Amino acid sequence: YIFMGLMLNSLCSSLVTSGSDASFHSVSFSETDHPKVLITGGLGQLGVGLAKLLRKRFGKNNVILSDIRKPPSHVFHSGPFIYSDILDYKNLREIVVNNRITWLVHYSALLSAVGESNVALARAVNITGLHNILDIAAEHGLRLFVPSTIGAFGPTSPRNPTPDLCVQRPRTIYGVSKVHAELMGEYYHHRYGLDFRCLRYPGIISADSQPGGGTTDYAVQIFHDAVKTGKFECNLKPDTQLPMMYIDDCLRATLEVMEAPAEILSMRTYNINAMSFTPEELAQEVRKQLPDLQMTYEVDHIRQAIADSWPMNFDDSNARNDWGWKHDYDLPELVQTMFNFIGSESRVAQAN
Repeated sequence: YIFMGLMLNSLCSSLVTSGSDASFHSVSFSETDHPKVLITGGLGQLGVGLAKLLRKRFGKNNVILSDIRKPPSHVFHSGPFIYSDILDYKNLREIVVNNRITWLVHYSALLSAVGESNVALARAVNITGLHNILDIAAEHGLRLFVPSTIGAFGPTSPRNPTPDLCVQRPRTIYGVSKVHAELMGEYYHHRYGLDFRCLRYPGIISADSQPGGGTTDYAVQIFHDAVKTGKFECNLKPDTQLPMMYIDDCLRATLEVMEAPAEILSMRTYNINAMSFTPEELAQEVRKQLPDLQMTYEVDHIRQAIADSWPMNFDDSNARNDWGWKHDYDLPELVQTMFNFIGSESRVAQAN
């Protein structure tokens, strides 16, 4: 019964969705063609920002944020929010059915450093939760987005640059779970016709959310500490080069790949990139704004080992060729934007 349901739903989905695909730069969907979007893990670094972008495009009530935590008041009042535990299959299914969900963006995950400190929880959230999402998406003919990461590669992968297709042998539970997600998504696509889409994110930098336990978090924390104290202690070595991206580029890439017509996608999992830099290169750019910044290094050996196994630079030529991916922010623009945001936030706090 489940197998037949999956096949019928995926068949219906392919018939229904093929006509409503549109690229990000084209005319907006008509009112009747708006997707109804559910975002899991919506209170993390990316969910609130993506909800804002999608609501602007598709209408406030067509995008539902969900999480297991209580949302801050500004998030709660900005659009629909619902409690959703991805380990509760029945609850997830009810949400999809009752809200007529057509797109599902699955952000629930434990990140790299946090995952290493609680492997059992990371396995449950990142793998068991994914299985629930895949089954529900296939059964109900959803378009499913699951992010992957630079952490899906390992020490035996080519590091500079790292292509879309190469050896992937990560050594963190986070990385292993993301390789698992990529392969399961592609399997469901070929086996059941699931419209699965995935981007490997580099380190994501944003000013309006706190670091969430990732190895690249130093590149967010440096701005907050630089403004508050003029000092920053980095937990990676000064010459550790990693791919990075400003959050606005990341969210736009996510929307663009979700709107891309299926027939132009040559693969289901793409690298995307904007820039690569080291902590020392970032500090030099920060000192153009704050010349007195004092940078010290207290290397966290767990995070350093993770970073040393990750790509130094992403080859994202397939994303650029297939669906026109193009980043807007390089390192100077990134630093200027972060200081503009944090500086204005600081001035508001002082005024209050």
